[in-house]
Amino acid sequence: MTNINNILYLDPGHAFGLSNRTNSFMNEHFTIIDQYQLTEHPLEPYYCIVVHDFADQEYLYKHKAVIEEFLEAGKVVIFGGHLFREWLPGCPIFTPRTIESHEDYHVFKKIDHPIFKGVDTDDMTYNKGVAGFFARVTHSPVPNGAEVLLTFRDGMPITYIDRQSTKGTILVHSGRDLFAHRMQNKSTDRISIQLLQWIQDEYKALQKEVSSK
Repeated sequence: MTNINNILYLDPGHAFGLSNRTNSFMNEHFTIIDQYQLTEHPLEPYYCIVVHDFADQEYLYKHKAVIEEFLEAGKVVIFGGHLFREWLPGCPIFTPRTIESHEDYHVFKKIDHPIFKGVDTDDMTYNKGVAGFFARVTHSPVPNGAEVLLTFRDGMPITYIDRQSTKGTILVHSGRDLFAHRMQNKSTDRISIQLLQWIQDEYKALQKEVSSK
């Protein structure tokens, strides 16, 4: 892989993620900044911004034009979490689910996408025997033309890719940060590396499209 430090990771500074600042995987693959530096940090060198589920969405809503301009430049934004403020183009506010059984949290692959290639859906559904850590809510309805990757058993979307709302690409996952699914000694360990590769491939495709116009 080439210089993937061109991926900007917004650090929300929450207690559960303090280790990200010193973690070798995170420092090898990302440029990590405090989330409140978004409006001050030059964004031109980066082709992807990763927004954590603990991000300050009131702040992001106030500065949503920064995200929109980044995407309009033909770049990638990844958000994992529950959207409650409309700062991300095209993304609907999250919808809480009525849960009657742990089986309501079961994850299904809508398509066999490279990000989740070789990842067992049971490994996504359960963490140490408990369901619901991977995803608990949904963003629905998804934008017209969006590519749904994962769903709950009732077909409600968990993860989707939106290439229609902007000139860039938006990956939305209605759960925890996808890059946190590593070093679990199960098939979900594949997600982080495969997602890094997808970011590069997606950005190259976006820039090729821009240059052909």
